[in-house]
Amino acid sequence: MKKTLYNILMTAMVVWTAMSCTGDLDQMPHTDTQVTGAEAYASAASYKMVLAKTYASYVIVGQEQGGGNEDMSSNNGQDFLRCYFNLQEDPTDEVASTWLSGDKVEGLTYMTWDANDPWVADAYYRLYYTIALSNEFLRHTDEGSISGFGEQDQKEILTYKAEARFLRALAYYYVLDLFGQGPYVDETMPVGAYTPERYSNKQLFDFIESELKDVATNGLAAPSAIEYGRASNAAAWGLLAKLYLNAEVYGAGNHYTECITACQKVMEGGFSLESDYAKLFNADNHKRTNEIIFPFVVDGENTVTWGATTLIVCGQCGNSSTQDPTKYGLTNGWGMFRVRGELPNLFDNVENPADSRCMFYTDSQTQWFTKGIDDQTQGYFSEKFTNLTDEGEAACNSGAVGVSTDFPVLRLADVYLMLAEAVLRGGQGATKADALGLVNQLRERAYGNADGNINDAQLNLDFILDERARELYLECCRRTDLVRYGKFTGGSYIWQWKGGILDGKATDAKYNIYPIPTAELSANPNLSNDNY
Repeated sequence: MKKTLYNILMTAMVVWTAMSCTGDLDQMPHTDTQVTGAEAYASAASYKMVLAKTYASYVIVGQEQGGGNEDMSSNNGQDFLRCYFNLQEDPTDEVASTWLSGDKVEGLTYMTWDANDPWVADAYYRLYYTIALSNEFLRHTDEGSISGFGEQDQKEILTYKAEARFLRALAYYYVLDLFGQGPYVDETMPVGAYTPERYSNKQLFDFIESELKDVATNGLAAPSAIEYGRASNAAAWGLLAKLYLNAEVYGAGNHYTECITACQKVMEGGFSLESDYAKLFNADNHKRTNEIIFPFVVDGENTVTWGATTLIVCGQCGNSSTQDPTKYGLTNGWGMFRVRGELPNLFDNVENPADSRCMFYTDSQTQWFTKGIDDQTQGYFSEKFTNLTDEGEAACNSGAVGVSTDFPVLRLADVYLMLAEAVLRGGQGATKADALGLVNQLRERAYGNADGNINDAQLNLDFILDERARELYLECCRRTDLVRYGKFTGGSYIWQWKGGILDGKATDAKYNIYPIPTAELSANPNLSNDNY
């Protein structure tokens, strides 16, 4: 069992007053044990319990094991990470979904979604649920609310306040990246019948930047000072780096120099690369605090979920292939997805790879498609994520409680690659030699020696995009990366089944962002989908 903030979710249930512009989020929780707001915020320890729920809202959907006693009703009732994985991976050159109609992912897979897509709606409403939880927590952290506590308790609560602001900023970052706009609500606004104003991409960018800069310098603790799973100041700098790297996409102009500065702030936090790449994605990856800056925690005892990383680990293992699920610490594979042929094509030798990141199951599988994308015999299966401990044992019974593998939201390797890309895009504060050194550190980890190192002439933006795929595949980066490079939509880069045909085709630029759900448009006249 992981000793983290999430464990305390099993010890208390609290009352939530969720705020949104729709009635779906304007409700009390479904709990067996409800307490008053006064009881929920009676001590520093109870504040921590409330905060734990906000953290866990990214990976669970209810108060009971596996999502029972759900937080709210929505189209599918899926947790955010499962939605985010589908939105970030399914339309790209990385993932080939199998259960198209059963999981309602045809629109995502073929890049033909609309404002009625259930995965788009679930992602949207889960994000605003997390924002609502954060706002409710923040309402109880003003000076008047905590004045009755002792000095040490007040100090702890103010740290929790900074973490709640980080979690809210993270949710707004996802809103910005996925939807390019969204209603803005904070803790100062009324709960209940209230219609929030629309924030443009630039307005969201400015808010997120301001929040993260403030909590990074004036609130969040250093990584070594808090439990695993909580947000540190390094997490805020890491998220700022992502924000800055994509700033031009978000209508905020060139921020590559700021991206480099944010990356350097993370690197000053004492992190180092994990020597064994595979251990970053096993069930003991909570021990990789040297490289993992901020995770979403999933645990087979305390944060049981049938989405989140259970989807990723079980979904990448075939249920009609020759794969042995026990090799990955599973009781059974789901066969939800394989990888499209373009991903393994980025590695030199898939059958006998020198690059340790090349982790694909190829037996009886073809790399490229000649049939439908849902034919499980076509497309390799990934072996990147597992439910194995460091000793090679199953961490838990995946068939009964899901997996115990955490999801690395931010890790040092991504920071290295962001800095390198920002340098190549003209950012100041680091040199190309610095960028090359960081990239080659990742290559040396992957190859075990300097055989995979590149030289100055090889380090360019196209190389970085490919290296990000080799290093970060299935980590929910690919759609954002392709959008930033201008290759997600349009015809400059075509992959199999892009746009719904075997050989791929150019797609409409409107698919660079997702639409606000139809039900939300009906509830909030301030919102609109100009291209849908």
